[in-house]
Amino acid sequence: MTLNDSDAELRPLRVRRAEPVADGIHLFELRHPDDLELPEFTAGAHVTVRTPIGAMRKYSLCNDPAERDRYVIAVKRDAAGRGGSASLIDGVKAGDLLFVATPRNDFPLDERASRYIFIAGGIGITPIVSMIRHLKTIGAARFHLYYCARRPETTAFAEELSASEFHGQITIHHDHGDPARSLDLWPVLERPTNAHIYCCGPRALMDAVRDMTGHWPSNAVHFESFAGAESTHRPDDRPFTVRLARSGEVIEIPAEASILETLRAKGHRVSSSCESGTCGSCRVTLLEGEADHRDLALAEHERAGHIMICVSRARSAELVLDL
Repeated sequence: MTLNDSDAELRPLRVRRAEPVADGIHLFELRHPDDLELPEFTAGAHVTVRTPIGAMRKYSLCNDPAERDRYVIAVKRDAAGRGGSASLIDGVKAGDLLFVATPRNDFPLDERASRYIFIAGGIGITPIVSMIRHLKTIGAARFHLYYCARRPETTAFAEELSASEFHGQITIHHDHGDPARSLDLWPVLERPTNAHIYCCGPRALMDAVRDMTGHWPSNAVHFESFAGAESTHRPDDRPFTVRLARSGEVIEIPAEASILETLRAKGHRVSSSCESGTCGSCRVTLLEGEADHRDLALAEHERAGHIMICVSRARSAELVLDL
């Protein structure tokens, strides 16, 4: 993941704890080397960490935002990844220093909501745990969590979330890798209520929730992707061109790069934030052409005239953008 300008300043933090919290998932507790207060954060926020191999990776904070003395992240080993998570889990121990950016939040909790439905899959539980801890701290207990994991041993924070204080508020479901045993969320989402929905997890889960909440108010359904934009690339992606309507410039978008990445490389500054198609920051007006939408931010009625350039591509040979 490439750092944005606002993330450019990294600070060294001391690793106080580095330990497994589930099979393949490690927890890291980070503190100021001089035990000073850290910059504040809000529920749903993330930090960008420079891993031992030099890669920049985004991890959700999973502790209570009321805690100013530490940041806590949970990292899942990605065997198919590019080594960032493995280098943290295998190469970082208590006492080491990690360079960490100031927290930012692309997945903020709307505290005005009267109640919440949380849906998490796998390591996508991390921002949701922070939200639940925050709601408990401020005395707002109007939520239900549906947490899907493959097996009990791969379920992070299982002991905490199974505690008696959460009785009746948390459903933990294990499918043991069998799609036929997936949790049926339709009874939960069939009828819109006054709740706000927060979903984080694998793309397949978020796509399913997106499909099941199309009749909900769009401002009540929120998504966060724990994977980077690279997860939206496909083996059959092909090059296409983008025409910038304001200047007439025509830019070739390679099969292996996004519109956003290519525009940056050409010297164009375009707003962006999460770069995973969930926050909506890089929305651009689409004037001509047919987009291949891969985001979770645009409502169906918005897709004919807009595109999220961090993840979406083209079905037509050329797109004309209002840039």
